[in-house]
Amino acid sequence: MAQAADRQNRPRRAPTAEERQRDADRSRERLLAAALDEFSARGYAGARVGAIAARAGLNPQLITYYFGGKPGLYEALRQRWLDQEADLTRPGASLEDLTVAYLHAVVDDPRLARLLLWDGLTEPDHGDGAGGEGEQPGGPGEREDLSDFHRRQAAGEIAADLDPGLLQLALMGAILAPVALPHVARRITGLDPTDPDFHARYGEELRRVVRHLAR
Repeated sequence: MAQAADRQNRPRRAPTAEERQRDADRSRERLLAAALDEFSARGYAGARVGAIAARAGLNPQLITYYFGGKPGLYEALRQRWLDQEADLTRPGASLEDLTVAYLHAVVDDPRLARLLLWDGLTEPDHGDGAGGEGEQPGGPGEREDLSDFHRRQAAGEIAADLDPGLLQLALMGAILAPVALPHVARRITGLDPTDPDFHARYGEELRRVVRHLAR
């Protein structure tokens, strides 16, 4: 008993810098995972910092500490998607391979697709930059990078009479369709959009469509 009491009275060892960093990284990851769930379920405006922290099992103040608030947390998710997107757009990939890679990314984890759809439905509030609960990062001046589609058109992968920007928009719509219109997909194919058979069938159909674009 004396030894047990001695252990209880012994001061705890202070965590090392490496341990503190690991704890911080784990907390950040938990907040990012919870934020993705909350934003994809409710949209940026509908998501609440308190609900995100509760999902993560952490103090809401940590969102401000690690990300500067709700806009910073959203921006961190956006940057994570851009990093994942860089992995999808490997050099030399054909347009049909690229299209199917995006489709697989969407159906494997539809949360980012839902977040993108929420953005379009709720028309982000580009306010005064105060970073309130309803104010979303980003701005209306952002333009889509079309250089890859212009390059593919010059190389003959896309027919000369097609508009690269409108084509990119159309393919984005096709990729998002299983998440945006699951009920329509079920009625047309008889398959649930989460079914691997649907993924294979729809992916192959998109390949055929993209092949025709060069004609």
